[in-house]
Amino acid sequence: MPKRIQFSRNGGPEVLEFVDHDPGQPGPGEVLVRHAAIGVNFIDIYYRTGLYAAPSLPSGLGLEAAGTVEAVGEGVTGFAPGDRVGAAFGPLGTYAQLQRIPATKLVKLPDGVSFDAAAASMLKGLTVQYLFRQIRELKAGDTVLFHAAAGGVGLIACQWARVLGVRLIGTAGGPEKCELARKAGAAEVIDYRGEDVVKRVLELTDGKKVATVYDGVGKDTWAISLDCAAPRGLVVSFGNASGPVDGVNLGILAAKGSLFVTRPTLGTYAATPEQVEPSSAELFGLIASGAIVPDVSRRYPLADAGEAQTALASRVTTGSLLLVP
Repeated sequence: MPKRIQFSRNGGPEVLEFVDHDPGQPGPGEVLVRHAAIGVNFIDIYYRTGLYAAPSLPSGLGLEAAGTVEAVGEGVTGFAPGDRVGAAFGPLGTYAQLQRIPATKLVKLPDGVSFDAAAASMLKGLTVQYLFRQIRELKAGDTVLFHAAAGGVGLIACQWARVLGVRLIGTAGGPEKCELARKAGAAEVIDYRGEDVVKRVLELTDGKKVATVYDGVGKDTWAISLDCAAPRGLVVSFGNASGPVDGVNLGILAAKGSLFVTRPTLGTYAATPEQVEPSSAELFGLIASGAIVPDVSRRYPLADAGEAQTALASRVTTGSLLLVP
């Protein structure tokens, strides 16, 4: 019997259950996928804890995976058994050996992209794609600040910035993480454990600050992000690794220099195949060329999903974590 991770109530890692689960044959418009590698992301923790609401309980978990098509349902075109595919757009349930997924939520993997690379980069890489290419299209010579530059999203962002000729100033905790971000392509890295981030940004920009701040950390870095944005600059708050930002007084944006703020999600920028296809093609092209190399720092058996999430939540990991079905 195939296995999956599910949860029947919200809470800590202890609510995760490793259970038998037969997804059945694909229905109309669906594809049955056998996962080969599964990505672990902060959004999975948000669903587990209840910060984001699952459609119903008990629920599967996970949004990112790569594997092989086992069967296709009625009306499905463009996919066939044996095709290599990746998923990052739902529904919940990638923490599983087998999953039924709507065909509209899948993309084919090119030959130059391995299962591990896809599972380590689809959600994170497509996040960077919309951050850098859609919210505000970055140009060579731009200077930006990117928090958690040694994390899974951050390391892809560092590499993508280098491709674009963007000067990325990263933040990371500790010398090892700072060096990792620097090697990935960050022009400068600030160790937030021992340095004043705002002061260093002022020094590195000759007092001008940056036009765009990318903040996937949330509560702990919100005030810092506002102080690092130049007048009429943009703060992109795209994650809640330290907890959600709440109690925002809009008057602060005026006081800090008529700032702009957005709280985007990948689901909005990758809602349809027409949106997903060019974004994923750009990401996969960079991976296949070697310009972006997804960093897989740790692999865990599927049954140890709770341990993987605990490691991710500790914010001591670097790169991407994978589950092996």
